[in-house]
Amino acid sequence: MNQLPTVPPSLPITQLDWQKLMPMISRANAALGRYDGLLRSLPNPAVLLSPITTNEAVLSSRIEGTQATLEEVIQQDAGIETPPERYQDLEEVRNYRDALFLAEQTLEHRRLSLSVIKEIHQRLLQGVRGRDKTPGQFRIDQNWIGRPGCTMENARFIPPNPIVLPQALEAWEQYFSNTEEDPVLQITVVHAQFEILHPFKDGNGRIGRMLIPLLLFQRGLLSRPMFYLSEYLEAHRERYYDQLLLITQTGDWQGWIEFFTQAVITQADTNLEKAQHILALYNQLKPQFIDATRSQFAVPALDAFFKRPLINSTDFATFSGIDNRVTANGLLKKLVDQQLIQIFRAGSGRSPSIYMLSKLLNIAEGRKVF
Repeated sequence: MNQLPTVPPSLPITQLDWQKLMPMISRANAALGRYDGLLRSLPNPAVLLSPITTNEAVLSSRIEGTQATLEEVIQQDAGIETPPERYQDLEEVRNYRDALFLAEQTLEHRRLSLSVIKEIHQRLLQGVRGRDKTPGQFRIDQNWIGRPGCTMENARFIPPNPIVLPQALEAWEQYFSNTEEDPVLQITVVHAQFEILHPFKDGNGRIGRMLIPLLLFQRGLLSRPMFYLSEYLEAHRERYYDQLLLITQTGDWQGWIEFFTQAVITQADTNLEKAQHILALYNQLKPQFIDATRSQFAVPALDAFFKRPLINSTDFATFSGIDNRVTANGLLKKLVDQQLIQIFRAGSGRSPSIYMLSKLLNIAEGRKVF
């Protein structure tokens, strides 16, 4: 079968069933509003939602085929040796998290643009699989998507010809810079069009999913770019891919927008519930940490465990701002004695002890892990 590269769809999208879409889009906007209301109330969202951010990095990378788990990433953060067969997967997850952080910092003083997206992409592929696929540069070759080793003839999807890519990307950038479009509809179209254009040689799925919170933040629906959709998309992976494919096969934007908007509604409620549980845990533990330690470092110590629910004693002292190791270890002992934290692994030789806040890990994972 002689397949040809996809012709990029024109933007904006027309001929939609607005009567069916508008109630869903309104519900998505309302769900995002509820989530952002809680986000604004958090004393330090970057600290409190750190485990959720890590989980997003795990799930978005898993959609692309990595096998790393949240527990493995958190254990690596704590200094536990990585199994050799997991090293590359874990590095990709860490890069994703770093790229997210870079994107958030960048959007504080620059608007999202093609150049910003290339900078994020360069960080995503730094030193990992794909580092030889021109990180930070849009492709100048034809690519295709299919089973490993497949030829272009039996590819599942062939993105646009690189000759038309620059013009298509400029049109896409112009579309996402337009503030007249409803933001939920806009991000739905922006994500799909990016995946259709597939402008990089590698990392397109991860960058495309990263764009979701970034654009919601830029459009003002979120006070921080901390809304993660990969949990839903990973759970509905086959339909996610099928709905994207139908856009180019049959022009079915309606089905895609309905699927994606429902994803936003469901995930916004899930994210809200997780964030509520995390905030409740933080508020519950704060006076308990203060009572248990009677220390000026009580709250910094709590924050350290929210940044790293599994943490070694050396990092704990650094994150808590404690210069004296004896003071740090004494504080950890008091927290263990009061059963507020647990010893994950006792120190041995040069290896420091590792402690965990199991309740937070279980909330982030969405099930009892520890």
